[in-house]
Amino acid sequence: MLRRAAVLAGLVMALTPIRAVAASSDILATHAYIQANYALARASVARIGAGQAKIQQLNTQLASECPLVGAGSPEDAAAEPVSAEVAVALWSIAYGTDAGPIRSFLGIAKRLHWSDHRITALAERYANSLHAYATLPLPDLCGDVGSWKASGFQIIPATTTSSVAREQAVELEAGPSRLLARFERWSDAAMLACTEALEVKLEENEFLLGQGDWYEVLETLGVRP
Repeated sequence: MLRRAAVLAGLVMALTPIRAVAASSDILATHAYIQANYALARASVARIGAGQAKIQQLNTQLASECPLVGAGSPEDAAAEPVSAEVAVALWSIAYGTDAGPIRSFLGIAKRLHWSDHRITALAERYANSLHAYATLPLPDLCGDVGSWKASGFQIIPATTTSSVAREQAVELEAGPSRLLARFERWSDAAMLACTEALEVKLEENEFLLGQGDWYEVLETLGVRP
């Protein structure tokens, strides 16, 4: 029994520095992640106006090139892929406006590692999902809705189907915030609070302005929601 106790005591002493290093690296990675996430949220809020301007520019272009191109379209499930493609176009612009900050965030997130591999995986998946949205191609709404109308609103263009499928294949992952609490510095609290406030503003913008933009573009195209 004494020999076993001595062996166990030796193991504990041997592992203590490793755990300390792991904890230290976890704290550093957590701090870096919190800083990067704050920088992304701040940059995204600062670009809300620019994103809205680009969306209005798209709507103006559609009104000029193909006004009411979808007039007479059905108001049923058959129209859902087309109205979904309009949403893809808006996400492409909104997230594409933040492509630079998102790319920077992804670069940082991919370099960070935690002793809890779940955190490492969540951080990278979250950053990758943002990047996937930021790189969604802008659909050719005039061409696709025009093609749909030319078929008597019977055939959804393959480009519409693929555009919607690509967006739906992206799962906008949640970040690892819940798992980071045990590694946060006390000084991170203020930055976390600011990040949360910025993210709430982004969510409100996406819901309120996004809904209005979607209806506006559908109306310009003459497509019923």
